[in-house]
Amino acid sequence: MSHDIVEKPVENGESIKRGIYILPNLITAGSLFAGFYSLVATLNADYKTAAIAIFISAVCDGLDGKVARLTGSTSKFGVEFDSLADLVAFGVTPAFLMYAWALKPFGRIGWVAAFLFLICAALRLARFNVQVDTVESKRFIGLPTPASACMVAATVMLFYHFGWPSSYKKLAILGLIYLLAFLNVSSFRYNSFKDPALIRRQPFGFLLLAVVLLIVVVAEPAIMIFSVLLLYILSGPIDFVVTWPRRRRLEKAVHKGHEAVHRDETA
Repeated sequence: MSHDIVEKPVENGESIKRGIYILPNLITAGSLFAGFYSLVATLNADYKTAAIAIFISAVCDGLDGKVARLTGSTSKFGVEFDSLADLVAFGVTPAFLMYAWALKPFGRIGWVAAFLFLICAALRLARFNVQVDTVESKRFIGLPTPASACMVAATVMLFYHFGWPSSYKKLAILGLIYLLAFLNVSSFRYNSFKDPALIRRQPFGFLLLAVVLLIVVVAEPAIMIFSVLLLYILSGPIDFVVTWPRRRRLEKAVHKGHEAVHRDETA
């Protein structure tokens, strides 16, 4: 979900004649390739490699938009290409991986869960494209598709790390897929980590904490990546619950204001 700045249309088709920007779209193609390679690995029952390929795709997806903005090479073509690549890499690929790895024994319920994950990812991407110019850049509405796909990959990696078979607690895996699908199309807000304040000067303790966190992740990547992603996924519902009283107060204040205006108009 990158390339979120669309270039203004140029008269007489000039933007088409100028061609497309190679570097950011090449990175997007790399994301699409990693997603496709994950499908191939899944077909060959190499689920660990398939999970790693999803992570690589997510890294490329995070880079293409940043490269486009830094080089001033954002374009409408890049937006559309990136969205299509995301649907494959973070919709089709993780759905197919999870079905082949753990959901197939459930029969109809299993493939319905995989399809639900896919359709919700498609709806999430479509909604993002429509709302990109109307919502704040610091927050995503609904769980981002790369995060849900990486959670699928992290679950596979965690099972391989502990040597668990995919049949182990497979009801929990089925529940996870339904949860991710719901969160994709929910109205929960998630941090986009696009706040400029994050790259400004920070206290020394912040750097020390980041270094310690990096060391822990490198020491136990499967456990820590799964844990970090789980915390991020739960952050949306937790934020919704925590901010509920404040939102209710604001809604009541707005409602009272409208009632006061209505009384003044009818007086």
